Amino acid sequence: MTTYIYIFGSVILVSALSLIGVFFLSLSSSDLKKLVFVLVSLSAGALLGDSFIHLVPETAAKSDGRVGPWLWLLGGLLVFFILEKIIHWRHCHIPTSPDHPHHLGPLNLVGDALHNFFDGLIIAGSFLVSLPLGIATVVAVVAHEIPHEIGNFGILIYAGYSRRRALFLNFLSALAAILGAVAALVFSSGVNGFSDLVVPFTAGGFIYIATADLLPELNKETKPSKSLGQLACIILGLLLMVALKIFFPD
Repeated sequence: MTTYIYIFGSVILVSALSLIGVFFLSLSSSDLKKLVFVLVSLSAGALLGDSFIHLVPETAAKSDGRVGPWLWLLGGLLVFFILEKIIHWRHCHIPTSPDHPHHLGPLNLVGDALHNFFDGLIIAGSFLVSLPLGIATVVAVVAHEIPHEIGNFGILIYAGYSRRRALFLNFLSALAAILGAVAALVFSSGVNGFSDLVVPFTAGGFIYIATADLLPELNKETKPSKSLGQLACIILGLLLMVALKIFFPD
C-alpha cells in the first residue's frame, strides 16, 4: 500500500506540473527564454545523473551477463526517438488562427500524452524496484517536466488555442501519466520480471532525451558566460542525483 501511495502521489504531482505554464504568462519572451534554458540545463544533468548513477548500475547488477536488459535500454532510446518524430512529423502552411489551429497543436498533445504515459510507466516501475530508485526517477522526471510543460503550453498558444483551452488540454494530456502507472501495475502482476525491464528502458529514454533533445538545444547558445551558466546547472543536476544516492542508498 505504501508503494501505491508513492506511485500515485508522484504521477499526480507530475500531472499537476502541466498547469505550471500559467505562472509564466506575465514574463517577457526574453526572460522566459533565459529561465527555460536554466531549467533545461538542470534537467539534462538530472536525467543523465539518474541514468548513469541510478538506473544503469541497477541494470548492470541484475543483468547477470544477459543481453536482454541492454536491448531494453536501446528500446527506450528508440521509443523516445519515435515520440519525437510523432510530435514533429507534420507542418501546416495555412496561417494559424483560433478557427484553424496548426496540426502542431493536436500532434503535440498526442505526443505529450504518450510521453506522459511512459513517465507514469517508468515512475511506477522504478518504485516497484525500490523506494530510492523511485525517488530518484521522480526527481529526474520533475526536473524535465517543468521546462517541457512550459514549452508545451507555448506550443498550444502558438497553434491558435486560447490560454484557458491550452491549459486544459495540456492538463488532460498530462493525466496519461496516471494511465501509465496503472499499466505498470497491471503488467507487473502479469509479466515476470517486469520491473527489471522498466529500469533499462527508463535509462534509454532518459539518455535519449538528455543527449538528443536537451543538449543540442543548449548548444544553440554560444556566448561563453551563458554556456558556463548552463554547464553549472548541468553539474548541479548531476550533483542532485549524487546526493540522492548518498541519502537514499539502495
